[in-house]
Amino acid sequence: MPQSDSGDRPLPSHRGQEDTAASDAIDVPLKRNRTPSRPPPGREHIAERTSKWLRTAAEAGLARRDRALVAPVHQARTSAILGVALGVSFTICFLTGLYSHLIQHPSGFFSNPARPAGLYRFTQGLHVATGIISVPLLLAKLWAAFPHLFQTPPVRNVAHALERISIAILVAGSLFMLASGLTNSARWYPFPFSFVPAHYAVAWITIGALTVHIGAKATISRQALFRAQGQSADLPSTGVAPAGALTRRGFLGATAAGAGILTLTTVGQTVEPLKDLAGLAPRRPDQGVDGVPVNKPAAQAGVTDTARSPGYRVLVDGKVKRKLDLTVEDLRGMEQHTAVLPITCVEGWSVDATWTGVPLRDLLRLAGAADHAAATVYSLETRSIYSTSEVDSDHAHDRDTLLALKMNGHELHLDHGFPVRLIAPNRPGVMQTKWVNRIEVK
Repeated sequence: MPQSDSGDRPLPSHRGQEDTAASDAIDVPLKRNRTPSRPPPGREHIAERTSKWLRTAAEAGLARRDRALVAPVHQARTSAILGVALGVSFTICFLTGLYSHLIQHPSGFFSNPARPAGLYRFTQGLHVATGIISVPLLLAKLWAAFPHLFQTPPVRNVAHALERISIAILVAGSLFMLASGLTNSARWYPFPFSFVPAHYAVAWITIGALTVHIGAKATISRQALFRAQGQSADLPSTGVAPAGALTRRGFLGATAAGAGILTLTTVGQTVEPLKDLAGLAPRRPDQGVDGVPVNKPAAQAGVTDTARSPGYRVLVDGKVKRKLDLTVEDLRGMEQHTAVLPITCVEGWSVDATWTGVPLRDLLRLAGAADHAAATVYSLETRSIYSTSEVDSDHAHDRDTLLALKMNGHELHLDHGFPVRLIAPNRPGVMQTKWVNRIEVK
C-alpha cells in the first residue's frame, strides 16, 4: 500500500473508481450498438400517411369552401343576378351575330332588307359592345360560382352529371367566343383555324349549353332573386359572413363599373359622339385614308397595277339583253347620284361618308336586265373569300346602291377601291366590294 510523506497513514487509492469508469465508458457504446435500428416504413404505412394527408387537405378545402359560401359574393343571389345580366348580353350578342352571319352567307329563307340604311351599323355595333361587356360579367360570374364547383359528392345522379357537363361546355364555349371575338376585333389571328366558321359553330354550342343551364337553374335562381335579403337557396341558415367581407353591392357595383368603363372607351368606334373617348377601341372611325379607316390596302390585295391600268373596264353580263363594257370615263359620263351611307366593318367600327357614283339599277336597266334582277359583283382582288359579293334584288334596285367613283367629294383613293367600288345601304363592309371589274346579272 503506498505510504504518505508525512507518516504511516496510507494514501487513498482511486484505482477501483478508474476501472469502474473505464468499464462504464466501454459499456455505453456497446449498449448503443445493441439498440435495434427502426425499420423503413412499409407500403401500408406510406399509404396510411398519404390517405391521412389527403383527408386533412380535403377537410381544409371544404372548410374554406364553406367559409366562401357564406361570403355575399359567393351566395346564390349574387350568381343569379350576374347570370341574368350575362344571359341577356349573350342572347343579344348571339342574335346580332346570327344576323350578321346570315347577311354574309345568304340562304333561301332569309333576305336582308336594304332599309333602314343604318340597321347593320346598329346591330353590329351592339354585337361587339355586348361581347365586350360580357368579359367582366363572365369573370365576375365565374368568381361568384367558383366555390359551388366543389360540391360533395361531385355528381349526385345522372341529371346532375348532365348539368355539370353543360356547365363545362358553357364555360369553355364562352371563353372561346369572347377571346376569339376580341382578337377578331383587333384583326389578330393567332389560331390555326378560320375564324368565321369556328366562331359560328361554337356560338350555337354555347347558346345550347346556356339554354340547358338556364333550365336547370331556373328554380334556384328564381328563389335566390326573390328571397329576402341575406338569404340564399344554398346558404346554411347558421352561416355568418366574415367581418370585412366584400358586400354583394360592392362586388356587383365594381363589376358594373368595369363593364361601363369598357363600353365608354370602345363604343365610340361606332357611336360618333363618343369617338373621343374610344381610347381602348382597336380603330378610331375618323382616322384613316381621307378620314375613313382601311382594313385591306390595295398593295395587300395585290391590285395596285391592275386598278391603275389604262385597260381597266367594268363588264356587265349575265342575264341581260345587252352586255356592257364600260371604261371609267363612260361611268363618269353617266348621271351621278350622291348618298350618305356608313361603312360598317364586322370588327365593330363604322363611319359615315358621302358617296357619288352611278346607281346600279341604272346599269341594270341600260343592260336590259329584268325588273327584279339580282347580281354578283366581282373584284380585281381574287385572293380573298370576299372577292365577290351577292346583291339581292332589294339592294340592286335601291336608289342608293352605287358604283361609287367619289368619296367625300374627292376621287376614290386607291385603298378605298379606286377606280370603282360598290356601296349599298345596310350591308357589312366586307360586302361593299372594292375595285369592281364585273357585274353578273342573275
